[in-house]
Amino acid sequence: MRLRDGCLLLGVLLLLTHASHQQSTPKKKPNAKKVCLRGTKIPGKCFLVDSVKKRYHAANEDCIAKGGILSTPLSSDENTQLYDYVRQSIGPDAEIWLGINDMQTEGVWKDQAGSNIRYKNWKLPQPDGGSAENCAVLSAASGGKWLDESCRDERASVCEFNIV
Repeated sequence: MRLRDGCLLLGVLLLLTHASHQQSTPKKKPNAKKVCLRGTKIPGKCFLVDSVKKRYHAANEDCIAKGGILSTPLSSDENTQLYDYVRQSIGPDAEIWLGINDMQTEGVWKDQAGSNIRYKNWKLPQPDGGSAENCAVLSAASGGKWLDESCRDERASVCEFNIV
């Protein structure tokens, strides 16, 4: 009888330990997709246009809800590919929100992770809006150059997704 009770107790303990381990082990969310089914693919990224015009924060939240971020070119090559995609997808006069702003400190442009941006493609004399214009757009009409605009303006957007 004691042996059976001991085995039963051991079995219950093993089940509890396993269940506890399952709950404490964080579920990993995939942060990089493997394919780009819609949109356009560039090395390491997938761009997906949303031509519906929205304020900066709404566009940003929509990208996050889809598992991405507002597009943020890291190089001249990426900026050119994004510019080409915007022209082809939305039109030659389109402006899209970029995932950079200077909301926290005027004149210090940061990406959505809070890091200072390294690559910049401002149309001179931009950025020139002071505290009234804290969000960046890529302007197809300006050859892919960036402008600073009010975050309350409504613009189209392009979400970017990391792919492997």
